[in-house]
Formats: sequence, C-alpha cells, structure tokens
Amino acid sequence: MPALTRRKSVAVQVGRVCVGGTHPIVVQSMTNTDTADVTSTVNQVMALAQAGSELVRVTVNTDEAARAVPKIAETLEMFGVRVPLIGDFHYNGHLLLKKYPDMARALAKYRINPGNVNIGKKHDDNFRTMIEAAVEYGRPVRIGVNWGSLDSALLTRMMDENNLLPEPLDAKAVTLRAIVVSALESAKAAEQYGLARDRIILSAKVSGVQDLIAVYRMLAAECDYALHLGLTEAGLGSKGIVSTTAAIGVLLQEGIGDTIRASLTPLPNGDRTDEVIVSQQILQALELRSFTPQVTACPGCGRTTSTFFQDMADQIQTYLRTQMPVWKTRYSGVEEMKVAVMGCVVNGPGESKHSNLGISLPGTFEEPVAPVYVDGKLKCTLRGDHIVEEFMTILNEYVDRTYAARSLEAVEA
Repeated sequence: MPALTRRKSVAVQVGRVCVGGTHPIVVQSMTNTDTADVTSTVNQVMALAQAGSELVRVTVNTDEAARAVPKIAETLEMFGVRVPLIGDFHYNGHLLLKKYPDMARALAKYRINPGNVNIGKKHDDNFRTMIEAAVEYGRPVRIGVNWGSLDSALLTRMMDENNLLPEPLDAKAVTLRAIVVSALESAKAAEQYGLARDRIILSAKVSGVQDLIAVYRMLAAECDYALHLGLTEAGLGSKGIVSTTAAIGVLLQEGIGDTIRASLTPLPNGDRTDEVIVSQQILQALELRSFTPQVTACPGCGRTTSTFFQDMADQIQTYLRTQMPVWKTRYSGVEEMKVAVMGCVVNGPGESKHSNLGISLPGTFEEPVAPVYVDGKLKCTLRGDHIVEEFMTILNEYVDRTYAARSLEAVEA
C-alpha cells in the first residue's frame, strides 16, 4: 500500500460501519427503485450490498416510502443483509421524521440538503426539526450541499458582497465558495442544535470535475468533518466513469475523502451495481483498498487478432468477482491476488512473472502453446483446446493452497 497521507477527519459511526478517522474509505451507493415498493427496493439493496456497497441510500419522499422503510430493514435483516440504510430527505424530511418514528429508527443515517429545508431563511425550523430527530434517535447526518439546489438566500448575499469588492470574482467562483460556506454554516447550526461533531458528514456536490476538486480542496482545508465524495450527476457510460474517476481519484490521492459514490446514470435496464464496481476499482487502482483479485490483460494488437485471450480474460475476471462473496469468508487476502492473461509472447511472459498467476497465450500465428507462471516461476505449458479449463483448475488450486493457509494462520494467531 502507498504511504498516502490522509486528511485527519473526525470518525463517524454509521450503523455497523465506521466512516472517517483512520478507517478505510467506504463505498456507498443509492437505489433507484420506488422505496414504497418494498420487494423491489429490498432486491436492489441486496444486489448492491452483495456487489460490495457498504452503505446504501434510499429515497424517503412520501408517506408511503416512510412507512416502507421499517419493512425494508426488517426484510433485509431476515435475509442476513446488514448493510446500513441511509434516508435521503428533501423538502418534507422534517415532517416525515416526526410523523414516522419507526422509520427514523430503522435508518442508520439521514441525508439533509440545506438548500431545500429552509436553512438561511427567516427561520430554520425545518432543518432544526431534522437535526433534533437525529439527536433523539442517535443518528448521524450527512449535510449534503448540491449546487443545483444551493441556498438561494446565501448565494444572493454572497453575490451582493462580491459586487462591492474592488476586484469582484466571477460568478462561478462565488458560487463554488457559496457551496463551501453553506456546508460549513449548516454544520455549525447542527452542532448548535445538539448534534455532536462525530455525528456529522459533509458533502458538496457539483457536476464538473475541476469544480468538484476545487470545492473539496476548500472544504478539506477549513474543517475536520468526515467528507463524502461524488459528482452530483456523473453521466452515462464511459463519460460518467471517466469523470467520476478523474475527480475522485485526484482528491483521494491528496488524502481527501472518507466515503465515495459513483453517481452513474444507468442505461435502460442497466445494472445498478455498476456504480459499486466503479467505486471499488477506483480505490483498488489507487491501492487504497482491495476488493477482488485483479486481472491484467493486454489491449491486443496485430499479433493477437484472435479474440481468444480477450474471452479468457473476461471469463476469469467474471469468475473471480462472482466467487468473491464465498472466497472472502474462506480465504484471507485473496482479494489482493493478481492474475495476468496476456495475448502473445512480446510482454506476456514478463507480465505473467510479475503476477501471482499468469498465462502467456500464443498470439494468432504462433505455435499454440501457453506457458503458465505461478509466483514468478514457470509451472507448466498448456496446449490444445482446453487451455481455459486447465488454467482455471490451476487458479482454483492456487487459491485454495495459498489463501486457505493464510486464513488458518490468521485464526491461529
């Protein structure tokens, strides 16, 4: 692991998960089901949790949704899924938290957007009501500022003050600063209403990569609250993945961030768990955490016009990910295993030697032999039509031999 210096933040307990302080950076996700539909929401929460999401947020926007939350929590518990649920409140959270105490207790954390709960207006009774509910039920709160719903009174005041300066800043700079001020002033108000410092997480979301980096740098420099990272709308497909990685990767490399979410727009009928996998891959690529064995595969060239090595790499990566829910309970450290599936002899043998387990396929026009390396040493050479099956057998034997022993050592220690 690299010796990255993480920003010092106050640790926050969210259900069974610790956020901030010296604890590992946490992966979060959010459902897109109608929360009132208990079955659909439970199924999606279970899928997200199985994919590796450590916190799952659900929308609580109606009486029906609020009534469904305890049922969702109870059903998840029955299935042995103990992922903490976060309630996402906008506009009417003060009413729902007061009206449905069972819902308030079933949630592990509340998310409040100060831009739409009347904080900054002539009175902030709604915001105060939500904070008092958090205090009553012993729940932490994420104060989540979003530039699409920024406190208009605060922004107007700061724009007016800026216009009086000898050299006014441009409107965008003032807006970004207002996002930070909104988060900090809201956190200060929450503390005044009795919410402890170790019950507060802040986020300040925008949709532009450079804007997000700028906002969080300011926020990190001015407070020690735990910080949740994520673009507010990352986008579809490769655009969303690249934007999320670029923004969050920079901040994590600077030691900023305690929880992360990839807010990807799924394709129609797309898999919601993609956002979990992207978050995990960001953390694993930066060597901050390990979640699943990684497969190194070359991009292919004129020497690899066959798709054989691509199919094999995909089969192995899919197999490793599907096995992890079982493996992580049996094999200590298996998530750090590295596997190389290389397409030809140019870089294949060298890359394979650098992995725990590697195979160098013969390319397109070369003799159909594939040397297999285990922990840097040549183990055997595979030939014929059953290379994939034989390599998978070697992989399974290696996992059982290597990581079962480590698990036993850990138990004995």
